[in-house]
Amino acid sequence: MAFLSVDKQWELISRGTDEIIPEKELKVKLEKSRKSGHPLIVKLGCDPSRPDLHVGHGVVLRKLRHFQDLGHQAVLVIGDFTAMIGDPSGRNKTRPQLTLAEAKENAKSYIEQAEHILNIDSIKIVYNSTWLNAMLFSDVIRLSSHYTVARMLERDDFTKRYKAEIPISIHEFMYPLAQGMDSVELKADVELGGTDQKFNLLVGRDLQREYDQAPQAIITLPLLEGTDGVEKMSKSYGNDIGLTDSPEDMYGKSMSISDKMIEKYFVLAADVDTQTLTRIKKQLNDSSQNPRDIKRELARSIVALYHGDSAAIAAEAHFDRVIVNKDDPEDMDEVILEADVSIIDLISSEGLTKSKGEARRMIQQGAVRIDGEKVTDMNFVISKGFKGVVKVGKRKFLGIK
Repeated sequence: MAFLSVDKQWELISRGTDEIIPEKELKVKLEKSRKSGHPLIVKLGCDPSRPDLHVGHGVVLRKLRHFQDLGHQAVLVIGDFTAMIGDPSGRNKTRPQLTLAEAKENAKSYIEQAEHILNIDSIKIVYNSTWLNAMLFSDVIRLSSHYTVARMLERDDFTKRYKAEIPISIHEFMYPLAQGMDSVELKADVELGGTDQKFNLLVGRDLQREYDQAPQAIITLPLLEGTDGVEKMSKSYGNDIGLTDSPEDMYGKSMSISDKMIEKYFVLAADVDTQTLTRIKKQLNDSSQNPRDIKRELARSIVALYHGDSAAIAAEAHFDRVIVNKDDPEDMDEVILEADVSIIDLISSEGLTKSKGEARRMIQQGAVRIDGEKVTDMNFVISKGFKGVVKVGKRKFLGIK
C-alpha cells in the first residue's frame, strides 16, 4: 500500500494530541511503514464499564479513525477481562468489578456506538479475555515479576491513596500489567489513550521490551470537559453529548457550552482541520465577533460530523424555532390521556425525565411548563380530555391530544 509522506501523516496524527511519546520513535515507525508498505498496528483499549458513549469518548475514537484513514491497521481491544479488574486510573477508591458476562453485554452497545466514528469494515476487534483468561497462575507470577511495587506506587492515583491510607487492593496492581499484555499479544506499534491512561500505556512499552518486542509509541489525548465546562464529560454528571443523541439534542447541548470551551470543542469534539482552527482562533480574538455566532458554527460542525450537513442545518432551524423563538417543535411525541394523571407520573413514564425523583427536581427548578405556564405544584394533576403541550427543560416536549 502507498502511504502519504511522514510529514503529511504527522499533520493528522498530531492534531489535538496531548503527548506523543517518543515523537522521534513514532516518526521512524511511520517511515519504515511507508517504505515497506506494511501498516502500523494501532491499538485502542476500552473497558466497557458502561454502555453509553459520548463525544468525550469520541476524542480518542476519532484519533483511531485518523490512523484508519491513513491506511494503518486499527485494533479495538474490548477489555472484557480487564473490566473484571477495574481500571484504577483517576480513582480515589477501588472501582467496582464487572463480571465477564456484564462486560461482554456492555461491549455490544459500545461497538454499535463506536461505528458512528470508526470504519467498521477495516477495523480489527478483539477481546482481551481471549489471551488473559487463558493464562496459568504461573504465567501471572512471571508477568508480575517484571514490575516492582515501588514503580506501581509512582502512579499518582496509587500515591495519593497510599498517603491518605485509602486501601489499594493487590488486584489493582494487575490492571496496568494486564493492559500491557494486550500490547505484547498484539505486537502493537502505537497505543492511544486519554491523559489519565499515560501510566498504563507506558507499562505496555516496558512489557514489550521485557518480551523482546520493539516498544510501542504512545499517544495521549486530552480529556474533554462536559457542557458545564468543569467536570470531565460523563453521563453521570449530566453534562454529556451522546454519540447517539438526536441532531436537535446534539445541537442544543453544544450551544450550551461556555465561551471559554469553544476552541477546545472545535479541536476535540468537532475535529476541525488546522486551517479552520486558525480562522476560529482569529474570530475568538476579534472583539467585534459575537461568540454565539461562532458557537453556532461549532454546533453545526459537531452535528454534521455524526449526522451529516443536512441534519445540522435542520437542527439549527429547530433550535431557532424552539429555543430562540420559544415556539413548539413541529414534530414531537404525543399521547392521549385515558384517565387523569399526575404531572410527575406523566413526564417520568413518557421519558421526559429519567425517574420520578428527577421529575420532582425539575419542578422544583421551575423547568416544567404546561402551555407555557410554570408548574409549581408537585401534586398537579392533568385531567382526561386536556389538550396542550408539556415542556421539560429547554428541549423536551410532549403533546397531549
